[in-house]
Amino acid sequence: MAGAASRAHGTGGDGPLVVESVAGGVATIRLNRPDKRNAVNRALASDLQQAVARADADTTVSAIVIAGAPGIFSAGADMTEALESYAGHGDSPGAAIANPLGDAARRIQYSPKPTIAAVDGPAYGGGAVLALACDVRLITHRGRFRFPGAENGLIVAPVALTRLVGPAVAKELLYSSRVVEAEEAVRIGLANRLVAGDVLDDEVAALTGAIARSSAQTIGWLKRVVDATASGADARAIEEHADRMTRGSADNLERFRAATRRVTGRGG
Repeated sequence: MAGAASRAHGTGGDGPLVVESVAGGVATIRLNRPDKRNAVNRALASDLQQAVARADADTTVSAIVIAGAPGIFSAGADMTEALESYAGHGDSPGAAIANPLGDAARRIQYSPKPTIAAVDGPAYGGGAVLALACDVRLITHRGRFRFPGAENGLIVAPVALTRLVGPAVAKELLYSSRVVEAEEAVRIGLANRLVAGDVLDDEVAALTGAIARSSAQTIGWLKRVVDATASGADARAIEEHADRMTRGSADNLERFRAATRRVTGRGG
């Protein structure tokens, strides 16, 4: 991509575990463990968290895209490594067993910047958790979700899933561990839009371009208010505070004057 700054971190069987690029105010973070269908091990989870932290700290970045490779999003946690982490714990409910993929998902979820998942392949288990940690999900016909927690004796994304699809649908998907194809994912609210695979990058660019052209201050406050509403927090108080912080600010005045000139031809 012309004008893009690229970084690669970690080492996998086929190169870096995470490939980053920044262009046009957008940080794209690609999972890059294709030989394992982007299964997330400790190293990949760590690199992903660090990549998101860098994007958060970069003042030129307005939005963050999490993506895989063509036909691959993420198969979830690296099961072999996960089994090794259980060794020594025995049958010990409540034991503190590391969950690096969960840590990476929380890092994405709590980013103050808009996050978009570009899902062009299966997002199963922990892969679905990563996608649901993003604010928006664009999916292709090759994309699909699966939540196999009950099948594997694990708790996989019940809170995030319920917020998106409601309790009845969430329970059915969690209890059955069945695959959710792309068309159904959009219909039930698990994904925002279904796009053709050959225009996924263009659709992501259109969305992130609109974000980059908007007020970063206002976008940040909108994310906080919507997230608070979804979590049942006191969203109204946050909304009123956000309004006080943005209304009449230099950013607001500059943008409103420009909009007034476009609409009325006046505005000083």
